[in-house]
Amino acid sequence: MTSPEILAVSWGRLEVEGLGVVKDVKVWPGGGREWDWTETGTGHSPGIQPADIEELLAAGAVAVVLSQGMEKRLEVPPSTVEWLAAREVTVHVAETTEAVGLYNRLRATTAVAGLFHSTC
Repeated sequence: MTSPEILAVSWGRLEVEGLGVVKDVKVWPGGGREWDWTETGTGHSPGIQPADIEELLAAGAVAVVLSQGMEKRLEVPPSTVEWLAAREVTVHVAETTEAVGLYNRLRATTAVAGLFHSTC
């Protein structure tokens, strides 16, 4: 299954194939949904935690793109990157616009998932 394409990105807005317009999104092979930070207590600090990513791996992702926000304020702790590496998952961390471009390129050849934050 292919991961949905992110069609457009701008401050506070992500347009995602099959999902429409959202502020933050989780996408994976075959689907996606709006990313609600309150589900796992996510905040800019300490940032993205394994609990935010588990759903992506359960969907079969072998690569994950984690966006840090447009101003790179969303942290990705080393422990999260190590957690993914221990599961032999390739991880990419980047500013949101860059992360979207990378994700869209990878989705053609890889079971890729991502977490995308469209503001700070």
